[in-house]
Amino acid sequence: MIREMKLSVIMPVYNEEATVVEILSKVATVPMVKEVIVVNDGSTDGTDKKIQKLLKSKKKGIKKISYFKKQNGGKGSAVRLGLEKVSQEYTMIQDADLEYDPDDIPALVEHIKKGRVEVVYGSRFIGPHSNLLFWHRLGNSFLNFLVNILYDTTLTDMETCYKVLPTKLFRELDIRSNKFDMEPEITCKLLKRGINIFEVPITYVGRDFSEGKKISWRDGLDALRVIFGLRILP
Repeated sequence: MIREMKLSVIMPVYNEEATVVEILSKVATVPMVKEVIVVNDGSTDGTDKKIQKLLKSKKKGIKKISYFKKQNGGKGSAVRLGLEKVSQEYTMIQDADLEYDPDDIPALVEHIKKGRVEVVYGSRFIGPHSNLLFWHRLGNSFLNFLVNILYDTTLTDMETCYKVLPTKLFRELDIRSNKFDMEPEITCKLLKRGINIFEVPITYVGRDFSEGKKISWRDGLDALRVIFGLRILP
């Protein structure tokens, strides 16, 4: 039996004036997306003006978009705020750049609609993707390897942005991380609950620092702290 899918999307935004209108327009027109919660995490460029202009334009096909602004606190803090505002049964995160393609969202939720799985991740490494920066790929592989060993699983991409969860479950995870370490925190807490994470391939076009990429080696250290810390905690 195929059920109707009602999906909320949280979009944390920080200094993405070049891409935010295009990605927001794409996400807001995906059929199963019933609302987009945009959280401007203290942007200092023209991001706010771009979003405000889009909201005033009443562009055809744009569904309900709720817009919130806050002081800069990191991706995790922005997602927490968004999670307080969502209203649909399922929730996912969409970065405000163009690395992840909203055209993949229907494939992400297909198995949930059929009632086969509860949590779905979009894996960047089993689908078409551009080459990543070497040290980012190495760091990502190492962190993923640690999660697989410590939590007895076989995930290919635990740090993917594209995670679809029941909203109730997402809130129960009680995410505490403020920055990019939110990603391993979500994954490790799901695995500790014994939840089977279903992966599907997605298209991924990575960018480099000159194009606005923000994650750094320091975020890798934060991820290590979360991975080991949650493994030790009861």
